Amino acid sequence: MTGSPTSTRPTCVWPPTRPSTPPSSTPRPPSSSRGCGVAGWWPRWTGGRFVVPTTTLHARPNPKYFGRGRGATWLNMLNDQASGPGGKVVAGTPRDSLHVLDVLYDRDGGKRPETVVTDTASYSDIVYGLLTLTGFNYAPQLADLPDQKLWRIDTRADYGPFNAVARGRVDIAKIERNWGDICRVVASIHTGAVRAHDIIRMISRDGRPTPLGDAVAHFGRIPKTLHILRLADEPGYRRTIKAQSNLQEGRHALARLIFHGKRGHLYQRYHEGMEDQLGALGLVLNAVVLFNTRYMNAALNKLRTEGFDVRDEDVARLSPFIRKHINMLGRYSFSLPEMPEGLRPLGDPDSDVDEDDTEK
Repeated sequence: MTGSPTSTRPTCVWPPTRPSTPPSSTPRPPSSSRGCGVAGWWPRWTGGRFVVPTTTLHARPNPKYFGRGRGATWLNMLNDQASGPGGKVVAGTPRDSLHVLDVLYDRDGGKRPETVVTDTASYSDIVYGLLTLTGFNYAPQLADLPDQKLWRIDTRADYGPFNAVARGRVDIAKIERNWGDICRVVASIHTGAVRAHDIIRMISRDGRPTPLGDAVAHFGRIPKTLHILRLADEPGYRRTIKAQSNLQEGRHALARLIFHGKRGHLYQRYHEGMEDQLGALGLVLNAVVLFNTRYMNAALNKLRTEGFDVRDEDVARLSPFIRKHINMLGRYSFSLPEMPEGLRPLGDPDSDVDEDDTEK
């Protein structure tokens, strides 16, 4: 627990591994996909909205998403292998930023994320500071990027063309005065002594942060400024963030097709039931991704052995969320077929069989 806010990597803010994590309802992502060539960790964070037509304390109104009814949000995380390693069900549509750290720490196995991508709703300076202090590289998608304020430490420094946009000043003295408390908060979150959700609510105080929250926000404005500069200067960085966002949208579209029963509404009255139902949805989504990844990998290997020119840039554009071959309706058979090589025979692209007859 040593270090100072001026050091490049304070020892109290880069902990190794969390001693223990409470169980989550989202099943562990399939580890088999990690060995496939198509699968590649940049997690992407977002939420799915579900109407809850039953009377329950675990749903809240929001006319934009639920009309005249009430609903809940499935906050879930997606890695760059298109698997969902964690999720959380919350009532209504709360600000995502309150729950980002909890889902990151409660993930069901897998590697520790390197970079966390979220949308603007999950962003705040305090969350930026806490994510950086706990060792995550935070890369939110910021709305109105040209209007974002940049922050500087030295007001006398000359940044040339950036002098006009670097209007904010990071108060290093404020960070130093609260550094001991900041380290204790980070250690408490990391060890699981307190929930990050409770910490953020206490130090944020609905837009009127405490002195500790203000110090964490000032710390967060340093990596935030560097992130904005990277967004403006590095096209590859922007493309990577956008690609992860597109991956999440594809997963949500597939989730809506799978979760079609009873008009896609949640009928569970209790929080545990909601977590179980959406956890099962996460399991099916991960199973579909694993199935598609394995068979796409087998198809690519077959094409390579037959002499086709399989380009990496084309493979990178393949989606693990293809679904024409998946039957969402009808009877389901759970008997295992005879597969000598462990996989079903691959389809013949030159076959005269109608695609509609084979996609199920």
